[in-house]
Amino acid sequence: MAFLAIASFFSSRSQDVQLIPYPEKVVKGKGEFILNPQTVLVATEASASVLSALSPLNEKLAKAAGFQLKVVKIAPKSNFISFAFDPLLTKPGAYSISVFSDKVLVAAKDPSGIFYAVQSLLQLLPPSIESNRLVARQPWSMPVVSIQDAPAFEYRGLMIDVARHFQPISFLKNLVDLMAMQKMNRLHLHLVDDQGWRIEIKKYPKLTEVGGRRNGTLVDKYPGKGNDNKPYEGFYTQEQIKDLVAYASKKFITIIPEIELPGHSSAAIAAYPALSCFPGETTVVNDNMVATKTKQQLKTPGTKVVQETWGVFTDVLSPTDYTFQFMNDVLDEVMQLFPSKYIHIGGDECPKDAWKRSAFCQEMIKKYNLKDEHGLQSYFIQRIEKHINSKGRSIIGWDEILEGGLAPNAAVMSWRGTQGGIESAKQGHDVVMTPDSHCYLNFYQSEDQTDSIAWGGFLPLKRVYGYNPIPAELNPEQAKYIKGVQGNLWTEYIKSSALAEYMLFPRAVALAEIGWTKQKPGFDHFTTRLIPYLKRLEKHGVNYSRHMYDIGLKSQYDPASNTVKVSVDGVSDKKNLFYSVTAQQGGVVKKQYDQPITILLLPNLRLQPWWKGRL
Repeated sequence: MAFLAIASFFSSRSQDVQLIPYPEKVVKGKGEFILNPQTVLVATEASASVLSALSPLNEKLAKAAGFQLKVVKIAPKSNFISFAFDPLLTKPGAYSISVFSDKVLVAAKDPSGIFYAVQSLLQLLPPSIESNRLVARQPWSMPVVSIQDAPAFEYRGLMIDVARHFQPISFLKNLVDLMAMQKMNRLHLHLVDDQGWRIEIKKYPKLTEVGGRRNGTLVDKYPGKGNDNKPYEGFYTQEQIKDLVAYASKKFITIIPEIELPGHSSAAIAAYPALSCFPGETTVVNDNMVATKTKQQLKTPGTKVVQETWGVFTDVLSPTDYTFQFMNDVLDEVMQLFPSKYIHIGGDECPKDAWKRSAFCQEMIKKYNLKDEHGLQSYFIQRIEKHINSKGRSIIGWDEILEGGLAPNAAVMSWRGTQGGIESAKQGHDVVMTPDSHCYLNFYQSEDQTDSIAWGGFLPLKRVYGYNPIPAELNPEQAKYIKGVQGNLWTEYIKSSALAEYMLFPRAVALAEIGWTKQKPGFDHFTTRLIPYLKRLEKHGVNYSRHMYDIGLKSQYDPASNTVKVSVDGVSDKKNLFYSVTAQQGGVVKKQYDQPITILLLPNLRLQPWWKGRL
């Protein structure tokens, strides 16, 4: 049923509804719908996909409320929640919800729309619906409201680097659950890098037997304080991957695998040295940063080892027929496990030193009339792309794959700012925007750098939320190639699942709203909704960061009146902020902050230029 027709039954004045991400249109009415054991779910088309989309509601009710709702095909007179497909909704994932005091009507474009509607219904219920155990009896009510909603972007994702520091399957499943709550739909797994190979490849078992292990790890932040000399290992079996992919699929989340090439390949080369331009050369390491065992191993000339420090390394894949057959074999096994359209091939930070020294590589550049080593990288990527395309899939890579010429059907993840995304969109290639300036969740979220060991710059929640994935440089036709946005968590310093959660949340929640909500209602509106949403994360035991509560002060000096106006910059729940002033007659007066504070300076005191904005 169309939104405007339903909206006439509700108050014409829009009010806040505690939903994240925020819907496209919301009209709140008076009253509430009480859900009880007699309530039924009505699904006229009870296909497997529809029933799967409905399942989170009954799963959470069973745990928190102690009852489940019967699914029927014919609606009773009242006390039901009905689900139907609406041909008037044209966008995949679109849905509408109309909550009345006696019934709830849900319409959706497709099964994913029903699933997203269920996530919104769960957020309309009390936060205790997220509890994993039975809670005290309470009315399971949701407010009378009308909602019309659809995703702004088709790609709404997170990337987890499981190569530097491994995360168990249980963590990834929990992350899938949290992403589903936020209507995110892509989980990108960075499975291989210089410091570890984390996925079983049956044809090449040494990839995990050798490449999946390192003798130690750098202590503290690079350049570090030596090596911890503790063996580190971990990988996912193919059965575990199949289970995870199936689990995510039920929540309409696609998992995208990344097999890094031709750079960041030290782990693969350690397992199979013939992949290197110089198989007989010893791996180059910094002796002060590697484990004692590694130092002993490297005394044997020609030894290849998995890297134990962070950075970019010059031992990269050689563009030989052996390498291409090897990588094709690897990718064939990967594609059997992951049904995603996109297969991520990395393509970033590939030094050209080895290719410049290699007579074979230089001969290839001449043979194929390539301009230089960047052209050779383009040749490498295009050859891999042909194989992936032959399997009905497409490649996606970091924006370095633009260098030397973009592969014909490639999609690009723009991470070095936005320029790579702009160039790719202008060339007619699909783009996922993930600039480090706004989307790198391994950056500091506090100006207190003792808070955690992080990599890179300062990225507070407010800056994340302020990102617009559509660059101003693109016209409307070019902007159609911007398919979405992704947050990235690189794990050089993320040694535990708890720390991973701390870095992800609540910044990942802000990214979810960026990807879903076409017209964001503003940061203050977002944080007002985020505060109760955090209670839901607590029910899941999420170790989220509290830095959104950090209070900042901004000041503006007016020389004409010789006053300073001080305002609070931080979380928007300002009704709970108080400050103290000294009264003229003595004593301290406590006041509630509700607007900027104006301070009149003494007649002879004026701020010098370097004081302005510092008070």
